[in-house]
Amino acid sequence: MRPPKAGTWSRRGHIPVVTVTVTVMGSGRVSVAGLICLKPGQRSRLIFRMLLYRGRRGEQKGFREVDYARLLDAAHQQLGGPIVLVWDNLTAHRDAKMRGLIDSRPWLTVFYLPSYAPELNPAGGVWSHLKRSLGNLAPATLEQLGALIRTRLKQMQYRSNLLDAFVPHTGLTVAKGSAMNPFLSTSILRMKRAP
Repeated sequence: MRPPKAGTWSRRGHIPVVTVTVTVMGSGRVSVAGLICLKPGQRSRLIFRMLLYRGRRGEQKGFREVDYARLLDAAHQQLGGPIVLVWDNLTAHRDAKMRGLIDSRPWLTVFYLPSYAPELNPAGGVWSHLKRSLGNLAPATLEQLGALIRTRLKQMQYRSNLLDAFVPHTGLTVAKGSAMNPFLSTSILRMKRAP
């Protein structure tokens, strides 16, 4: 995935230049997994976890099944009730280890979206909005990028009307009296070394 880009401005006759200085050799990666939680009569919520990968030996590159299970456990604890999870078809979501973790949680019911249907996942709107908000920012380190992402996601957590706006374009609806319906999606943002 390429770093996000956005339009910018400058004085007439001057070309806008955004200088990027990367102090680390190589490139790092920020992985984000998140849930949009919906229930009629309650405000929508965004629950997320972030993982920084710096390229070191033995360091975890991305989310594993156990990390997704911890995210679901945190959501269950925060929401305080049964969860109906509508999940995309990421390989890690469907493998045997993840099925075992899901089966060990009686409060969790999982439905899978069709094979490649990002337009049905409202959490995709969160990642799109996040990437647009990061356009033309030039963090120098992976930690700065991680801090920017965390700040933007925390701002989204307090804007339930924004989270609600990601749902209608999917065509999915939340039935009255249903359990919390979280939509889980993951995204990876890479920070590349400047040429």
